[in-house]
Amino acid sequence: QVQLVESGGGLVQAGGSLRLSCAASVSIFRIGAMGWYRQAPGKQRELVAILTRGGTTNYADSVKGRFTISRDNAKNTVYLQMNSLQYEDTAVYYCGADSFSGPFGAPAWWGQGTQVTVSS
Repeated sequence: QVQLVESGGGLVQAGGSLRLSCAASVSIFRIGAMGWYRQAPGKQRELVAILTRGGTTNYADSVKGRFTISRDNAKNTVYLQMNSLQYEDTAVYYCGADSFSGPFGAPAWWGQGTQVTVSS
């Protein structure tokens, strides 16, 4: 069983920045791709950014150029740097991890979520 613990959410003004962290309970080399997802009130959960084991990244069109996903292998931690935040980025952000041999972008494990609120 893999545990994911997120941190770094909060309240920020539009145009500001936040960095989210997701610490895994096992080596990230033992799991598959890791990504950040978000769910706004009344909307479905959507992929924000994903990082493959090989280091390839992919972003939702709405965050390209503003958000950056990265990882620290030694800390088993994945980050999401969010710049130029907009009101529309307000959501609960979840860290998700694919299993080592499971389908890509279909997390087998989820974090508890962290609230990001952007004031306009």
